[in-house]
Amino acid sequence: MNTRFTYIFLFFTAVFFASCSRTAQKRMPALNETFSKADRAPFGTYIAYRQLENMFSRNNIKNEKRAFDKTWNDISDTASLYVCITPGLYLNEDEKKAMLDYVYAGNSLFIAANYIDNDLLKEIGCSENYYPIPYASFYDSMRITKTLLQEPAFSYYYLPFKNSFYFKDSVFTKVLGVNEKQQANFILFFHGKGKLILHCDPRAFSNYFLLKQDNYKYMQTAFGYTSSFPDHLYWDDYYRKLSSRRSRNSNDDGFSTFGAIMKYPPLAAAFWLSILLLALYILFGGKRRQRIVEKVKPNENTSVTFTETIGRLYLQKKDNKNIAEKMTTYFNEHVRNNYFLNTNLINDEFITTLSRKSGVEKNRVESLYRAISHVHNNAVVDDYQLLSLNEQIQHFYKK
Repeated sequence: MNTRFTYIFLFFTAVFFASCSRTAQKRMPALNETFSKADRAPFGTYIAYRQLENMFSRNNIKNEKRAFDKTWNDISDTASLYVCITPGLYLNEDEKKAMLDYVYAGNSLFIAANYIDNDLLKEIGCSENYYPIPYASFYDSMRITKTLLQEPAFSYYYLPFKNSFYFKDSVFTKVLGVNEKQQANFILFFHGKGKLILHCDPRAFSNYFLLKQDNYKYMQTAFGYTSSFPDHLYWDDYYRKLSSRRSRNSNDDGFSTFGAIMKYPPLAAAFWLSILLLALYILFGGKRRQRIVEKVKPNENTSVTFTETIGRLYLQKKDNKNIAEKMTTYFNEHVRNNYFLNTNLINDEFITTLSRKSGVEKNRVESLYRAISHVHNNAVVDDYQLLSLNEQIQHFYKK
């Protein structure tokens, strides 16, 4: 399998399935429960925020992006309203204490969240029956569901309102609304001079719910339990973002990356096809490829060839005198370089020293230099004399 072809095929496959995924997404709007005031998707709170502006037209809404204990440290309100609509409310000890102090001072705190911090609920003698969204049977669970503040009931087609509150003491706690099973999902707790208002189904304040028929009246009725003219009006952006981050980092109920891929059939098909193609490439195309290395011919010793050629030329001309002189010149050069002797003066001392250093018998050295002297002194050298000189020189080299 060609590597370039494999990459091109994978690219167009990914583009094809991505386009299929986008087409599928166009048919179904985003159902992420962001509850963001800027989100116009079904489960944003763009409508709720605008409706809040109309209901409290005398107030400018202040958007809070800090933890509640830091907010409470900077204000000293006694008749204000703080609104927090979030997927989940998670608090530390300082934040919980600050919220209760804020209410005790005479303010109203309105919280709508699927999950409300257990420690806060324990402080008011309450607990929550929390039901996470059933991702495995998400579409099968959707139906017309109702919630009730007062007659008539408000309804929409989606997942049912199943979360509910449980409490024993009813002296400081009042039920404001129930789900279709008549379980309390909207309560008011009196604390000091203020009110803590809790709702465990924030989808009741989503764009989708409020735009259904006359459901906008649900929010009007819900906020009717707060002050009509609060000194200040706050909208939370801190706990909503905190809850979203926790949801993305959570490993529960399919929030993992693999689970997100498997949740969309076109994306899952593209994923498995990519795995299959990668396996095929490794199996058939992953072998090591290398160009054939040509055999390099070894370098020839041209100096030897040149010497043989020159020797043949001299032999053909029968110039034994020239050949013999060159042989003796080369031999004397050898003696000078290896034994460090002066070859210009040949005497008995030279013969003795060369014999001792070379290990060649003195009589053989004497015979060799007599032959060399004969070559230099005679004008003609016959074949026998040339061969004899060569034999003696070769014998010397062997020693």
